[in-house]
Amino acid sequence: MAQSYDLVSMGRCGVDIYPLDHGVGLEDVERFAKFLGGSATNVAVAAARHGRRAAIVTRTGRDPFGRFVRRALRGFGVDDAFAGEVDGPPTPVTFCEIFPPDHFPLYFYRYPIAPDLLIEPEEVPFDAVREAGVFWATITGLSQEPSRSAHFAAWRARGRRAHTVLDLDYRPMFWPDPGEASAQVSQALEHVTVAVGNREECEVAVGEADPRRAADALLERGVELAIVKQGPKGVLAATADERVEVPPFPVTVVNGLGAGDAFGGALVHGLLSGWDLTRILRFANVAGAIVAGRLECADAMPTAAEVETVLLKGAMPNSGEDAR
Repeated sequence: MAQSYDLVSMGRCGVDIYPLDHGVGLEDVERFAKFLGGSATNVAVAAARHGRRAAIVTRTGRDPFGRFVRRALRGFGVDDAFAGEVDGPPTPVTFCEIFPPDHFPLYFYRYPIAPDLLIEPEEVPFDAVREAGVFWATITGLSQEPSRSAHFAAWRARGRRAHTVLDLDYRPMFWPDPGEASAQVSQALEHVTVAVGNREECEVAVGEADPRRAADALLERGVELAIVKQGPKGVLAATADERVEVPPFPVTVVNGLGAGDAFGGALVHGLLSGWDLTRILRFANVAGAIVAGRLECADAMPTAAEVETVLLKGAMPNSGEDAR
């Protein structure tokens, strides 16, 4: 590699098929739009929008949607060199229903297995993973083999270097039961320095839903930075020496599904910038709020300048024009 990456993310990619008709079930939707999607993918796009050199380790099917994914990645400035194709399963699609402000059911078409779960351990770009400023993975990649072994191989190669992030992005439909997810996350926490999740995800990870106890439990597992999202109560971040809570940033929600990934990309940017925790959380909260006020996920990710403008003004711009 001529130059290491600011971020290498690993995990889910696909196509989001989101309704343009809101407030109705999918059976009544007549208009849809197609977007790049997948949590690890969205985080890479979000980081790239902040000017970071990002790449993603993932897989698609050999199909038109796979071609769309790679073209969209390149369009957003994310290196698709590690986004290969596999024979067999098609590129996943995800549908959602939109009932603002807080009900957005998701329907994943990833069965019996998705291409991004077919990454083999020997296919991991170990040099890129080792040298990246941030290595980001989600627990979805631990739900099936060979992806599970590939993730642990990547972590062993990285050696728990600073800014090795585990997104506790628990999706129950990807696991046979919460107990198996808890067991895999327990092992994964031994390899990472940052853990990010909401209260329910922390309960799966460490058996604690109370934000402070969850943060303490994550730190006890050797994590250097624990971030617990508390929904309408904001976000808590804790290290061995510091504990910071930041309230949420108000927004008229259009679609809340991409807010967490926008938060993740902003977190990457803040960590690499060396900011203090309060600044990181305020910046990441605003990035998430901006995306929550828009329909898309990857396409909606803001630039650093957009986030800073909102922080300076202390209010969101009119997001009505982003609603469809």
